[in-house]
Amino acid sequence: MSSKDAKRFFNSGAKKGEIHELKQELKTPDKSKKKDVVKKVIAAMTVGHDVAPLFPDVVNCMQTDDMELKKLVYLYLINYAKTQPDLTLMAVNTFVKDSLDPSPLIRALAVRTMGCIRVDKITEYLCDPLARCLKDSDPYVRKTSAVCVAKLYDISPELVEERGFLENLKDMISDANPMVVANSVAALSEIHSMSGKPVFDLNSQTIFKLLAALNECTEWGQVFILDSLVDYNPKDSKDAESVIERIIPRLQHANCAVVLSALKVILKFLRYVSDNDFKGPMMKKLAAPLITLLNTEPQVQYVALRNINIIIQRHKEVLSSNIKVFFCKYNDPIYVKMEKLEALIKLANEDNIDQLLLEFKEYSTEIDVDFVRKSVRAIGRCAVSIAESAQKCINVLLDLIETRVNYVVQEAVIVIKDIFRKYPNKYESIISTLCENLDTLDEPEAKASMVWIIGEYADRIDNADELLETFLETFPEETSPVQLQLLTATVKLFLKKPTEKPQQMIQLVLSNATQETDNPDLRDRAYIYWRLLSTDPEAAKDVILSEKPIIADDTSALEPEMLDELMNNIGTLASVYQKLPDTFVARVRPMVQSASSFNPEADVVENGAAGDVIAEQSAPVDVPDLLGGLDGLNVSAPAPAGDAPAPSGGAPDLMGDLLSLDVGGGAPAPAPAQAAPAQPAGGFDPFGLDSLSAPVSSMPVQQTELPVILAADKGKGLEIRGKLERSGGQIVYNLSFRNTTAGVLDGLMIQFNKNSFGLLPGGALQVPALQPGSSGAAKLPINVNVQGANPAPARSALQVAIKCSQLGVLYLSDTISLGAVLTEEGRLQYPNFQQMWQAAPPANSQTQVFQVAGASQDAVVAKLESGGLFCVGKQMNAAHFSGKLVLGALALVEVAMQPGSPAVQVTCKSQRVDLLPLLMEFVGKTML
Repeated sequence: MSSKDAKRFFNSGAKKGEIHELKQELKTPDKSKKKDVVKKVIAAMTVGHDVAPLFPDVVNCMQTDDMELKKLVYLYLINYAKTQPDLTLMAVNTFVKDSLDPSPLIRALAVRTMGCIRVDKITEYLCDPLARCLKDSDPYVRKTSAVCVAKLYDISPELVEERGFLENLKDMISDANPMVVANSVAALSEIHSMSGKPVFDLNSQTIFKLLAALNECTEWGQVFILDSLVDYNPKDSKDAESVIERIIPRLQHANCAVVLSALKVILKFLRYVSDNDFKGPMMKKLAAPLITLLNTEPQVQYVALRNINIIIQRHKEVLSSNIKVFFCKYNDPIYVKMEKLEALIKLANEDNIDQLLLEFKEYSTEIDVDFVRKSVRAIGRCAVSIAESAQKCINVLLDLIETRVNYVVQEAVIVIKDIFRKYPNKYESIISTLCENLDTLDEPEAKASMVWIIGEYADRIDNADELLETFLETFPEETSPVQLQLLTATVKLFLKKPTEKPQQMIQLVLSNATQETDNPDLRDRAYIYWRLLSTDPEAAKDVILSEKPIIADDTSALEPEMLDELMNNIGTLASVYQKLPDTFVARVRPMVQSASSFNPEADVVENGAAGDVIAEQSAPVDVPDLLGGLDGLNVSAPAPAGDAPAPSGGAPDLMGDLLSLDVGGGAPAPAPAQAAPAQPAGGFDPFGLDSLSAPVSSMPVQQTELPVILAADKGKGLEIRGKLERSGGQIVYNLSFRNTTAGVLDGLMIQFNKNSFGLLPGGALQVPALQPGSSGAAKLPINVNVQGANPAPARSALQVAIKCSQLGVLYLSDTISLGAVLTEEGRLQYPNFQQMWQAAPPANSQTQVFQVAGASQDAVVAKLESGGLFCVGKQMNAAHFSGKLVLGALALVEVAMQPGSPAVQVTCKSQRVDLLPLLMEFVGKTML
């Protein structure tokens, strides 16, 4: 590909005719025509067209009395302010002027828009209008300003605290207008969740004010206030009763969110009530609103049922006498039916089991296969949880088996296995009925269950060897779970009936399992059985035929601590996911730190700007915001690597929220004698990504041995070595340049094409002019931004363009190692890891076996941790790791190994399926 073709490939360009036409039309003095043109601009912006070049012209339209035109311009500003931070300053005077307008609508619109423009450079200008509007005479302006404080806190927490805005919000809780109170509570709650420290302290006086405003708030204002009450711990039983009585009327509200929030508060406060005469009737009052929620549209029913399934795990008595409301209707969507079944299983007891079994049996004749399977399984779960009714459940299952419906029979076999495990040696009389249906079993789980039953009761089944032999005929083609069960069942048969035929069968199975399979689990188990049987058959009996632990009732599947947390999150997304909030969203965001926190002795020059600032980031950042934060800094020559300040960075939350970090550097150092001029913004940009790169200096480092990424013969005499690494929380690109030409090479610039991880140069290359035969090196900080990320599938390729004044543009391709893009925020708590691991669907998992000579668990853990993964838990033969990539995707890894065996089985899971091959390749290379 020629240089011209390559440039066309990476930067296709854009049509300018339409933009030029709109630019001319925006200059018209006709206000009506100007409004129509701005509408065209907004329409183009809405469908995804880039109309950023019109920014100055649209901003000039702000100074108008036309409310509609002003709103359109504000909408445009909000959308493009991040990419045009310098030009945003043009609008500041108009914002300040509008915040003083006689109309409260315009004052509120101005402060709302300023809060939505998330640019660091205008935060100082926002403070005075915001302080004035927080004390405005109009409640509409005050309530809008309250929300703006939370938005400002997200950008600059220190500024909010310094200007006393938090105290203003706390004072506004006493406001006479209930909507002002509600918005103040919402803002304080949001700030409290972001800050990680107590911001919103609730006491009896505050609670009284909130309860007083509750009756007059809008429905969403009531939700905000009720949700905040959950954080209050009553002083005594009387205090809790008083709050409950004030909230009880909210249970009759038409808005479902209000009802669920009220239920959440009441259920928490009932824990503090000691008077049973108060608690009993109150519990009965909770049933009616929950039943009402089940008579709404299906989507609301589903949310209600997910919350009900949490509530009844703690308080069955609330709905135990109302099971009929959970009976499935013929026109219920399948997702509602499934949740109703879960509720019925949890509410089952000796008194209502007969009624429930009739319902389950009826459901088992439905057309929907998934619903039928769930119904059959529900019968088995009731048998496991209610010992007194197990026989009744088994009779129903036998009736269903008699229907000879394939999937019904198979599901019945699966649940009967669980019943046998719960009640061993009690209901084996039904085994003969199960054996009559062997021919209908074709699903792996059903086959594995039947094989387990045959092996467990081989001494009581006359033709157990013949039954197992029919399964062994297809042993090589069976799935792994079936093969494992066949292996164990055959060994059990041999131990219980050590005759000639079982001996032949065990030899055949062990031979197939050790020589004809690639499954390490099956092979290892076969070797263990083989050695046990050959060395000590009696020991084999003690191990293999020992009594099994009785399975537990799973109707209360949630751990007590997790259930407590979910009870406090009723009515939120956590209750629908039935996961802890911290597992899918990070509430505490990293605080923005000042330059002095990194180097207390940093020199301060005029206007408070540091003499030498190096912007370093280790997390996805909003680069345009960073541009705005650095525009006023005097960026001089970089300090040597040894004096570089310790980098700092933050990690994005699990929802991909991006924060800007303002990171300062150390004291200035003398510039090199032949330093190249700083790369100007808007200079070299072959990929069209100039607006995404921050104009800060790179950091020269001593040249080290790096891999060649562009050979001299392909680089017109310039040899380039480089490698992406992660150092101290910062992604850096270590680069080395060697001039093999006969002339001087200078003016080096760098740019990346869009890539899967949003990597962008964090500054200009500061490489001295290269004399013939000489070399130079640089350590380039790398920024991360979603605007620079390619959509899936993820690839490790990094396309780089290097421009040299003498050689023109050189193109090369490098590889992004996952070790460089794994952040320091990837360590999960082991319970959270287990929950995510179990919840991951099969499609989000990949397994591969590596041969690692002399592998040991400690060595593998050390290698993977040095590569950027975190070991979160160890078992006897397995270790679990977690990690988080720069754009927020989680990586979960399990490494399993057997002592003395070079085989290492690696299983990787992630919410992004396209990352699994890269993750697997990284783990494999790191272990070797």
